[in-house]
Order: sequence, then structure tokens, then C-alpha cells
Amino acid sequence: MGAADVVPGVSGGTIAFISGIYEELIESIDNVNLGVFKTWKQHGFKAAWNSINGTFLLALFSGIAISILSLAKLIKYLLHNEPILLWSFFFGLVLASIIYIAKQIKNWSPKIFVAILITTIASYFITLAEPFASPDSSLYLLFCGFIAIIAMILPGVSGAFILLILGAYETAINTVNNLMEGLSTGNWDLLKDALLKFFLLAIGAVIGLKVFSKVLNWMFKHHKNLTLAILTGFMIGSLNKIWPWKEVLKTRINSEGIEVTVLDKSILPASFSGDPQIMIAVVLVIVGFATILILEGFGNKKAKA
Repeated sequence: MGAADVVPGVSGGTIAFISGIYEELIESIDNVNLGVFKTWKQHGFKAAWNSINGTFLLALFSGIAISILSLAKLIKYLLHNEPILLWSFFFGLVLASIIYIAKQIKNWSPKIFVAILITTIASYFITLAEPFASPDSSLYLLFCGFIAIIAMILPGVSGAFILLILGAYETAINTVNNLMEGLSTGNWDLLKDALLKFFLLAIGAVIGLKVFSKVLNWMFKHHKNLTLAILTGFMIGSLNKIWPWKEVLKTRINSEGIEVTVLDKSILPASFSGDPQIMIAVVLVIVGFATILILEGFGNKKAKA
């Protein structure tokens, strides 16, 4: 989930869903409330910890944090130097995820088809949005954390892409990298600035996670088929964002003096300016697709257990 959350266009929620832990994750987060302290006081720490499925949440979020911290530099490198190969792998991953989630819909009806169509169109137009510059304010970073975590927990919607649209993706990636660099080099000024931005994003994320988990938990319990249809539509529409071959329409110079893409559009490999790397791209699409099949197998084993 952490690896997926770092990449714009790929959702950590998708990984949770196909690995069979999504509903447990949503319900566990929803159970985290002030009542935990009452349980702790009356029945002890162990009872309070079990009431929120603490071991599950600790293991999961530790894994996400370790993955984000360790992969941030690699993902940044691949986005800049091997974008076709990176997006090809994730295109295969998301393509298989669409099929997997759609298979979970038990009762197909006109309402389900309409929900898929509407959310596909909405998601597609979101991928066409041009990012805007992030104001340098604490409140804006809180807002970005709040919105991004909602997307990260929702299968088919990429939190990193939402940050990209909000103009805060580069800030988030640099915050993680600067945090690691500040700790390793002892650069206090760099560490202090990174910690401030990290905590602002984190506080917004915690609030968003708690608020939205309650909504999702209710949706899955009362309107599961419709919820799955909405998620399927979001994922179909998001394929435009992670199509490997792009034509750059607009660029800008980032804070490191590197030219980065602001706006692009999907094109056919034959129209790509440069080496389209078609053969290796196809292989990586297949590898991404197969990865989901493997995760699905693990998810099925967990469900049977």
C-alpha cells in the first residue's frame, strides 16, 4: 500500500482491497474513537487494544510508513528517468484490479451500470485537470493531507495524484526525502522544516482518515454493490492518468531546477516522441497484471482461513 501511495495514479486502497484486508481496515479505523480510553480505564490496555484491532493496524501502518520512507527516492528517480516502464507496470496492476473489483459485484442492475458510467466519466475528467500551485500556508498543507488520505484509502483514487492536482505532491515527496536526509546528516534546519510539513500533512491525514472511514464502513455494510460499482468506475477512469505514453503539453521548473511536466495527454506508442519501449512495456503490463493475480490468491487464502 505504501509503494502504491507514493505513485500518482495508483491507489493504496486498491492494494488493500485485492489483498483481502480492505473491509477489516475500514472497520478497524472506524473503531478508533474516544470510547477506547473508557475501555482502557474499565478493562485494561489489552481490552482497549483488541477493541481497535491494534495489532493489525500497527503492522499495516508500520509497513506503509517503512515503504514510503524507503521507496520515495526510488519512485522519484523512476518518474523522472523511466516513466514508461514505471507506468506500464502500474497500468497492468490497475487493469487487473478493475476486473477483480468488478467481479465482487453480486447483483448487476441498471443502477450499477449508471454508477460505473458516471464515476468513470468523473474520474477521467479528474485525470485531465491541470495542477495548480500550492500556497505556502499551514492550513493548505492540513487541507492537502485531509483530501489526499481520503483518496489513498479509496480504491481507484490515487492520493498522490490528488496531491499532484493540488500542487502539493512535490512538497510531500521532498518532505519525506528531506526528513530522511536531515536525520542521516544531522542537518537541523532541514529536519525542522521537514518535520513541520510532515506533521501538518499527517494531522490532516488522521482527521480525514477518521471522518471518511466511517462513511466507507457504512457504505460497505448497507450499499456494498453500489460502492463496488463506484470504485470500479473510478479505477476505469484513472487508467488515462497511468497510460505509459504521453505527449507533454506544459512544463515548469521545480525547486531543484529540474524541468517537470505540469500537463500532458495520452497518445499511441507510434506517436510517442522518442523510444516507446513497447516490448518491455508490454512485459511490465503483464507482470503488473500477474502481481494482482498473486495478491488475489493470497487474499483468497486469507478469506478461507
